Amino acid sequence: MKNLKKMVMVYTVLFTIGAFAQQTDKNRLTTIESDSVAIGYAKTTNIVFPYAIKSVDRGSQDILVQKAKGLENILQIKAAQRGFIQTNLTVVTADGKLYSFVLNYDELSPQLNLSVNKIELERQEIYFSDESGNKEEIQEYSKLAFYEKSKIRGGKENRHEIKFQLNGIFIQNDIMFFRLIVENSSKIKYDIDQLRFFIRDTKKVKRTATQEIEISPIFILNNVAAIDGEAENTFVFALSKFTIPEDKYLAIQLMEKNGGRHMELDVKNKKIEKVIVLPTL
Repeated sequence: MKNLKKMVMVYTVLFTIGAFAQQTDKNRLTTIESDSVAIGYAKTTNIVFPYAIKSVDRGSQDILVQKAKGLENILQIKAAQRGFIQTNLTVVTADGKLYSFVLNYDELSPQLNLSVNKIELERQEIYFSDESGNKEEIQEYSKLAFYEKSKIRGGKENRHEIKFQLNGIFIQNDIMFFRLIVENSSKIKYDIDQLRFFIRDTKKVKRTATQEIEISPIFILNNVAAIDGEAENTFVFALSKFTIPEDKYLAIQLMEKNGGRHMELDVKNKKIEKVIVLPTL
């Protein structure tokens, strides 16, 4: 009987040691604390990061996010929907660091200018985007793209008496030129809040985060702030050349300021491949 008790005790000790050893072999997760940021619908919040922004992931489409034009380490955020449900934002920078934010709606007192890692905003270094090609040359090719008679079919959305159309894709000297037409058939002026390009995942499960890669234009021809009632405007956006992986698509998003007539064009790589080469200047 005593021997049996000894055997049970030895087995129990060995089992405990083995279980403990298995636990210690497992990976341990370390919590990355999230900062809370209050944003509004009518005001833009700017966050300055210590390094260039490489990836942005927003938890809800009720949030608008973009890199500041011509800058690599300033992120601009605002609400696309008043009173949105609390959501999150994840940012990865060029030094490989991940930053997590919890976003809350606050129209009365949103946080407007923030700097990561408690660096004083006045002392924070700003990283400018590298501009490809000669600026004057890009402007001239943008004009060629504007007047080029060749067109592409398909890419358009027509709702709320607003027609948003991708009318042509051109290329020259590693710069792509996207010709976009916004036609306002209504009698109400269309104030443009944002017109932006980003690459988005094709497969998206409902209520999951949206992975986006912003593509910032180098130059915009006919960049107006509003389309009058019963009027139209043709834009030409110059972008550094790119192609799209099979599991992603190019989203071109047009957002109305203080309104709900938002439009979006989804462009697959097949259409990008039909790009037309502009004649050399």
